[in-house]
Amino acid sequence: MGHAAVLSLLPILVVFDAIEARAESCPTAKDELATDRPDVTNSSLVVPTGSLQNENGVNLTARDGGRTIDGTNTRWRLGVAPCLELLIDLPSYVGSLRAPATPGFTDVAPAVKWQVSPFPGKFDLSIVVGAALPTGAVDIAGRGTQPYVQLPWSYELQGGWGVSGMLTEFFRPEESTARHVTEATFVLEKKLNEKFSVFTEYVGDYAQSAGPTQLINSGGLYHLSPKDQVDFHVAFGLNRNSPSYIVGVGYSFRIDDLFGSHSTRETSRQF
Repeated sequence: MGHAAVLSLLPILVVFDAIEARAESCPTAKDELATDRPDVTNSSLVVPTGSLQNENGVNLTARDGGRTIDGTNTRWRLGVAPCLELLIDLPSYVGSLRAPATPGFTDVAPAVKWQVSPFPGKFDLSIVVGAALPTGAVDIAGRGTQPYVQLPWSYELQGGWGVSGMLTEFFRPEESTARHVTEATFVLEKKLNEKFSVFTEYVGDYAQSAGPTQLINSGGLYHLSPKDQVDFHVAFGLNRNSPSYIVGVGYSFRIDDLFGSHSTRETSRQF
């Protein structure tokens, strides 16, 4: 092979080396469960390749004198490649406990999540692109397909402290009002020990041609094992547009090595 051919291959080799190095730093089955709940802010990390994560919860909400309960708020997350996952929010049922409240199902919402990080340091960032499909009750979920884009991020501080947040752009083209909603969140969290963490979160929804919805959401999560957890949260509205309060509990778990990747690696080491 001539010198010119070798030089032409160098950029390609550099790119492949960078991709391989980045893949090695993506989450693996050895890492602890990292969920998108109980806070509104999603995890900045994807699930490991070949892992299926099941996140569930139930909420009690008070708004305008009414009471509703919704569940099971199930999200399935499947790692399909290094730093890449497919996720889907299954329909949840919203039941009326006290009028005024409207019962019915939410939309099913598939999405793709790509972990852009890890960058040098302790900063992590992901990009999520998805859409709520028109499968639920209009009075609860709205009309038509509703695409969204999310940017969840996190930064690890010292002493078990951390900060995180998320910016989300929701698009509702078939709605007569509030066709565009921007949601911003910010979280301060503290890891009290190896199993128990607590957090306080600000959540603000800013709709086009409508007043904002603002919440303070606090709670915690406890790891029963590295692959399953229980959680709780309590949120209070900060203005008249917001729910009076939301109380929720949940349980999540992860199943690893669905693609037989561990067996493949072990076999490859033997040759």
